[in-house]
Amino acid sequence: MRTRVLRLLRRPWTAAVAAVAVVVSVLVAMPASGAAAATCRVDYAVDAWAGGYTARVRVTNLGPSVNDWRLTWTYTGDQQVTSAWNATVTQTGASVVAVDAGWNGALSTGGTAEFGVQGTWRSADPVPDDFALNGASCGGDGGTPPTTTPPTTTPPTTAPPSTPPATTAPPSAECGDAVICSGFEDQAGPEPSGDWRLTAPDCQGTGAVAVDPAVAHGGGRSLRVDGRAGYCNHAFVTHAADVSSVGPVLYVRMWVRHTTALPASHVTFVSMPDSAQAGRALRVGGQNGALQWNRESDDATLPAQSPAGVALSRPLPTDSWQCLRFAVDTSAGHLDTWLGDEQVPGLHADGVPTQDVDQQWLARGTAPRPTALRLGWESYATGDDTLWFDDVAVGSAPIGC
Repeated sequence: MRTRVLRLLRRPWTAAVAAVAVVVSVLVAMPASGAAAATCRVDYAVDAWAGGYTARVRVTNLGPSVNDWRLTWTYTGDQQVTSAWNATVTQTGASVVAVDAGWNGALSTGGTAEFGVQGTWRSADPVPDDFALNGASCGGDGGTPPTTTPPTTTPPTTAPPSTPPATTAPPSAECGDAVICSGFEDQAGPEPSGDWRLTAPDCQGTGAVAVDPAVAHGGGRSLRVDGRAGYCNHAFVTHAADVSSVGPVLYVRMWVRHTTALPASHVTFVSMPDSAQAGRALRVGGQNGALQWNRESDDATLPAQSPAGVALSRPLPTDSWQCLRFAVDTSAGHLDTWLGDEQVPGLHADGVPTQDVDQQWLARGTAPRPTALRLGWESYATGDDTLWFDDVAVGSAPIGC
């Protein structure tokens, strides 16, 4: 018979959230001596919460080398896959098929590939036990799944600890056919020019924007913003491109460097006029020391500014270049945000209201349709900062760091 190991763990969600996630790891290994030899091994690690889960899957090829792979399994609960990363995953009834993403298709003997899925469940979400790689069973002779006792701790009703990206392969850092692709190398003078124009949308004070030849992420120039506290001291530059036709998903990538930690009060450093708000802004900034989205028309935030919501966001590190990426689905209204290669769970709106994350955001708003990109600084109370922007891109395909 094969050897299977099932571990049930309880781990803290975060210091700010009292509930915990159910984490289940199942290892389907080679059978004992005398049984049919397994052709693969699968590590299937689940982060589960009330009504949803993510699964991180690692497959090890124990047979001959392959140039592409196809992993199958069957759910015995009512799980439904909603998205995946590093593989193309489809589900028909209870049967699931995961196919390599191309770049990770070759598996030598002993080689491994990792991918993940996110999904939902209602009544039961047991781990699968019938994995097969390219049609050959990973478990040898089958066998009987072990039984487990469910944990007594109630699963959380907030967001998962991590949410997978929407793409199946690491996006390229190249701009491709992006409508905006700027490293500010075309800026010859001290003031923004060409496609970039200084703007103060509402009132003008002491905030300032300049081209900086001394600080850059790539090349020899960047955009420097000296932001000042107080609403009228805001300062932005706007790119001339009309981004309203980009989509259905608008992808934005920028490198940003700032000096002062995000304050407790609300600040904005990316502002996008939004036709769904009659021209008012869809904003990226911070509050309570962490990154957040804000909608100008009703002041809704993502995540909610509760301790649990803020704990699911991230601070913006200071005095170093940070790659900030986000995706705005202009059809479904979904939002995703990455800091470096980490998707920020609190900055994720997927159409299903989640307490402390996007419940308020989804209840009040419609799908956004940004029309332009503005970079700068706006403080609604206290909060000076000096920021730099570089290597900015906007397009209809994911753009990597």
